[in-house]
Amino acid sequence: MLLEHDAKTLMAEAGLPVPWGVLVRAGDPLPSRAPGVVKAQVPAGGRGKAGGIKVARDLAELRAASDGILGMIIRGHAARSVRIEELVDFAHEAYLSFALDAARAQVTVMMSRHGGVEVEDAATRADLLSETVVLDQEAIAAAAARLAARLPDALAAAVADAARRLVPLFFAHEALLIEVNPLFVRADGSWAIGDAKLAIDENALARRPRLAALVEDHADLYREAALKLEQGFDYVDLDPAGDIGLITTGAGLSMQLVDELTARGCRPYNFCDIRTGQFKGDPTRLILVMERIATGPNIRSVLINFFAGHTHLGEIARLLIQALAAVPQLKAPITARFIGNGLDEALAIIADAGSPIAIETDLERAIDLAIARLEPADG
Repeated sequence: MLLEHDAKTLMAEAGLPVPWGVLVRAGDPLPSRAPGVVKAQVPAGGRGKAGGIKVARDLAELRAASDGILGMIIRGHAARSVRIEELVDFAHEAYLSFALDAARAQVTVMMSRHGGVEVEDAATRADLLSETVVLDQEAIAAAAARLAARLPDALAAAVADAARRLVPLFFAHEALLIEVNPLFVRADGSWAIGDAKLAIDENALARRPRLAALVEDHADLYREAALKLEQGFDYVDLDPAGDIGLITTGAGLSMQLVDELTARGCRPYNFCDIRTGQFKGDPTRLILVMERIATGPNIRSVLINFFAGHTHLGEIARLLIQALAAVPQLKAPITARFIGNGLDEALAIIADAGSPIAIETDLERAIDLAIARLEPADG
């Protein structure tokens, strides 16, 4: 995932309305513009709740906020830089995203009349609109137009325009995810990008010189994220009080599961896109993810979704059993949805091992079972 500053740089270059902002590292001079907002630059969500975003009304507050944020650890990432940007006057905050499910060559378009931290609340996720379509610019644009038409009148035109202008950017940079949250909508109907996430496929860097140049320019800031990428998974803690852990293949599917579980009253603990094609007989990545989920104080169920293409489900089943044995602290019941090559062998391996993993092939039934197996909370 690109830093917010770099994502906004690309969006500004594409002519999208992005607030003025600069990237500042420790020791760099601060801009002499206030008021402003100081934002930790880490490739993870949850910065606001972690104290990584602060509003500064004058230059003294700007310096204090920068000094306080630089060096913070947010979602396991050190904040080695901040983006200082101008404040935006707005009347509404909305939500807009495009998420790729590469395994199915589909894109999920999501919108909400709620933006900012509100979109993370269960009460407002009921207002989250979504549609999944084939990976095609016209199909995605049409889906976005349909969803925007269902938003309140004060938001519909602005969100529709933002979506229309973001679709080409999604394809131009071979994005895995574009999320604008919040999308600021002013009283006059104009809009601006409040916060932006842009996740890219590292394989695209060789084909996209502008992307490669951004990453190279800020190589020191991406080094930690690159090491995490080498581990073979993309992981984000979503809710420290979450009750259900996720291990999934596909960023789009992981986001879909987060939404569905939240709509059903659960609190997903994490986002996880793990690449099964790179297991190569080694359970290390599964162990790392399970260890991280096991640290959740309220984890009461784990839902796994594995789509096996080139990777055989028999191998995945063996690695799962090895990983569980290596992480005895993960005691919550585990439900796994398996689909793809080698299902019969995987079922036999799980059964022969006497593993407590419950297997389902239908996604909806797997979700229902994972919820039904939620262990009662202590007390």
